[in-house]
Amino acid sequence: MNQLFLPLLLMLVVAIPLIMGSRKQKRAAAEQKRLQGDLTEGDRVMTTSGLYGTVADTSDETTIDVEIAPGVVTTWLRQAVREKVAPVVDEAEEIEDAEPATVEAVDETPAQQQSGAQVAPPLEHGKK
Repeated sequence: MNQLFLPLLLMLVVAIPLIMGSRKQKRAAAEQKRLQGDLTEGDRVMTTSGLYGTVADTSDETTIDVEIAPGVVTTWLRQAVREKVAPVVDEAEEIEDAEPATVEAVDETPAQQQSGAQVAPPLEHGKK
């Protein structure tokens, strides 16, 4: 009995993380499939390549049309959609809704005060 205990314990230690990892992958794959199936026109999405756009047409089962700029519609595979993102907020609405912020004084050199430019400090590359 004692001879079998250590090998069984080692197998459990290896098997449990493998099983838990595969469950997590299955859950993520199911969530991604549900997202791609639930896309509707007007949804704001991000593709796997990082392109943001608005879904324009979802009539095909394998592809969707995404409007990336006003009047520019491109066709993408549904699998290329990574996630839905929050819709774009109009800046005028955002300014009206925002509370007035306090501005802290920043020390500027006379040259920066005249030009209005902000200058970043030089980068240190480790060379001396």
